[in-house]
Amino acid sequence: MSLVRFLARPMLASSFVLAGMDKLKNADDTAAQLSPLLRRAAESLPFQTNEKVLARVIGGTQIGAGVCFALGKSARLAATVLAVISALNGYVEWRSADISSKQGRDARRKQLLKNVSLTGGVLLAAVDTAGKPSLAWRAEHLAADARKGAGHLAADARKSTGKKLKKADKAVRRAVDHAVGA
Repeated sequence: MSLVRFLARPMLASSFVLAGMDKLKNADDTAAQLSPLLRRAAESLPFQTNEKVLARVIGGTQIGAGVCFALGKSARLAATVLAVISALNGYVEWRSADISSKQGRDARRKQLLKNVSLTGGVLLAAVDTAGKPSLAWRAEHLAADARKGAGHLAADARKSTGKKLKKADKAVRRAVDHAVGA
């Protein structure tokens, strides 16, 4: 892992870990803020739950993904989870912000920009392969190598078959000449 990744991942993850801890500590406030979304989520789940429990689950998920990301364990998956959570937070905070005053609108804009920046950062981290080829690149090149190998095998088979046909043709002609001459 490069020095930049070693330093940047915990720096970026710290915001998510602290926000997740805040969500766990203040599950009632989080549930109230996320109420419209959590109510829909609770209705779509196949089991009974309440908004406070879902708020705690989101907080716990945010902490877990943040810690995994900071440690570099399944960093791309953790960054993807953090991106989803960050986008969710941005939407909820945008909807619930006080816009009755100029200061409220300014605070809303700053909070939105912070959430957009965090989402962008973890999205970049989600596609970071740490200098290694991605699975899609590997699969594409494996398929190309297989096609080349198959093409070479086919050419070798054609060449070998052609030589054997020529030998068989000569043998048949000799046999015919020998039979006609006898």
